[in-house]
Amino acid sequence: MGLKRTDEFRADAVRIALTSSLTRKQVASDLGVGLSTLNKWVIAHQDTEVVSDQDLDLARENERLRRENRILKEEREILKKATQFFAGQKL
Repeated sequence: MGLKRTDEFRADAVRIALTSSLTRKQVASDLGVGLSTLNKWVIAHQDTEVVSDQDLDLARENERLRRENRILKEEREILKKATQFFAGQKL
């Protein structure tokens, strides 16, 4: 027989899944639940106040900034490689 999760545990899991920088797969693994279970909980709680609008806005902004940061790092690496390439060229 499986372990019964409390409503509070489910609500906390949904909050973490929606606001942390972790993937849902990572959250599910960390909490010891299946990914499909976590996804069901997120869907079930989507119209509740488990996560405030402000928290969701902050989570979206954090994700946008992470994406932007990742792109900038990739661009910097490309520029470094190009600089090294051209520095090695004879004019």
